[in-house]
Amino acid sequence: MRLSSAVMFVTNLDRSIDFYTKLLQASVTTRDTSAALLVGPGDYQLYLRDRGNRTEHALGSIGIQYLIWSSDTLEDLRRCEGILRELSDHVTAQTIDGFDIVEGPGPDGVPIVIVFPGPDELRRDQIIPRIYSW
Repeated sequence: MRLSSAVMFVTNLDRSIDFYTKLLQASVTTRDTSAALLVGPGDYQLYLRDRGNRTEHALGSIGIQYLIWSSDTLEDLRRCEGILRELSDHVTAQTIDGFDIVEGPGPDGVPIVIVFPGPDELRRDQIIPRIYSW
């Protein structure tokens, strides 16, 4: 079983489409005035739903806090790091237990976490410290 889709509420649909298509190398397959469906190279789906500025994402509350993405190569991880650094000075890059992690805020301040190698290449046997930093 694999996760096939995620739904993300955003404050600005156009800005989020620009960011996530660039970061995830995804394509917009359908769009209306308040939502878009992005499909990535691995056929994963990311739905973006415009909720405007009236909605907050309370970190540390119940529900999904963020998704962890896997890059296919170390070079791609560095490409993603560069995109995150264009958006914010608050980007970290570190190596933990043999895999590289890059983290920075997305356009709405929600954490974007990208790792290399992915779990198919390097099995995780520990919980990464980031999970406990709330």
